[in-house]
Amino acid sequence: MKSLLASKPALWFLFLFNLAVAAVAPFVVDGDQGVMTAVGMGVVSLGAGVGLLRGRKPVTA
Repeated sequence: MKSLLASKPALWFLFLFNLAVAAVAPFVVDGDQGVMTAVGMGVVSLGAGVGLLRGRKPVTA
């Protein structure tokens, strides 16, 4: 399961999907629940983004 979640396509999906949900949630769900949904999805999206950045190979000149 760990190798599946660490794959680039899965990380891109998690990053983009959770970022989209975090952006839309406060407008679709009312009140505190929408805000907390946006915060939770934003944290997951940031985690996937960090995973994508860590997986990059360093560029050498």
